[in-house]
Amino acid sequence: MDVLLSENEEMIRNLAREFLEGECPTSLVRDMEKDELGYSQDMWKKVASELGWTALSLPEQYGGLGEPLQFLGLIFEEVGRHMAPVPLLSTMVSALTIARDGSEAMKSDILPQVASGDLILTYSFQETDPRLIESAVQTTATADGGDFVLNGKKLFVDNFNQADKLIVTAKTGKGLTLFLVDTGSAGISTEKEVPTAKDKQFAVIFDNVKVSADSVIGEIDKGWTTAEYMLDLGAVFYASQMCGAARKDFEMGLEYSKNRVAFGRPIGAFQSVAHMLADAVMYIDGGELLTREAIWKMDQDQPYQVEVSQAKAFCNDKLQHVTVYSQMIHGGMGFMMEFDIHLWYRRVASWSMRMGSTFEHRARVAQGILDTPGNVELGMIQALPA
Repeated sequence: MDVLLSENEEMIRNLAREFLEGECPTSLVRDMEKDELGYSQDMWKKVASELGWTALSLPEQYGGLGEPLQFLGLIFEEVGRHMAPVPLLSTMVSALTIARDGSEAMKSDILPQVASGDLILTYSFQETDPRLIESAVQTTATADGGDFVLNGKKLFVDNFNQADKLIVTAKTGKGLTLFLVDTGSAGISTEKEVPTAKDKQFAVIFDNVKVSADSVIGEIDKGWTTAEYMLDLGAVFYASQMCGAARKDFEMGLEYSKNRVAFGRPIGAFQSVAHMLADAVMYIDGGELLTREAIWKMDQDQPYQVEVSQAKAFCNDKLQHVTVYSQMIHGGMGFMMEFDIHLWYRRVASWSMRMGSTFEHRARVAQGILDTPGNVELGMIQALPA
């Protein structure tokens, strides 16, 4: 892995930054926090049809561009930097999962619509037991002739109100199975959840929701491998967004420390502030390197699970420090809702709790490096030696 960006990677990042700097002011971010739908339809159209972000890493035979996940990771860094209110992460995690394990008929139907921006997707996994492990899934899918009937409740589903279809992970017989379900299906109801980021998350209840066998992603009863891939994609892309958001937050704190004068000199000259800035830049650089390495390994079809968890655990922990430091450097106004800097803090804090907590990912890293016998599952702290 080359730790320096290639010419093409720099071009992708710079084009995304230029677009979002012009199209995504903080006023839009604030407006979308209050908006019932929660995303800019105009921006989504430009992102998909004009910039091709939704097609970027999808296979060419299904309308995609066939580019590596590394390019998409850089896009997510810029999405995080500008807090772009578009359902890109939930759509791409779901679409890439379908591209990997969906049937040929499903890929041919779904992926071209995603690539063109005509279809928004999301996924669901978490339930009352928040751990991202196979045994935490209690939603059931019962065979009914050639169909299945879903019953259960999923929590913290991103962008359900925006999505056309939803990936549901459910218990079937001897294992898990993933289904692609229409969000408007009879028997589905929702409850609003209000995360720190103030984006759109929902509890989704399934009451005898009928789905066809054609909606199965992968194999019946053997869906954990597919689910784990979906969760890893989500974890590493959230880490990318956190890196982008933390970098921008740090830059604002750095600039303020150079211009705010106290006791006759810029506050950045004081040791306590200078050390916070030094820690911040080390944390951001470390998060970027870990995240980009994990994505690179996914691209290279190398074992990547430990690297994904290293990246997410590090970003969860250290990048929250970055946003807190920036608020502290700004003093009292850094904690005022009228001042923009809290927008980045709230998102990094919220994203750190999605797709696995620090403790879950640390446990997974520990299992990997200790070569613990048995399955390496996200969050299986009890599997570690006492």
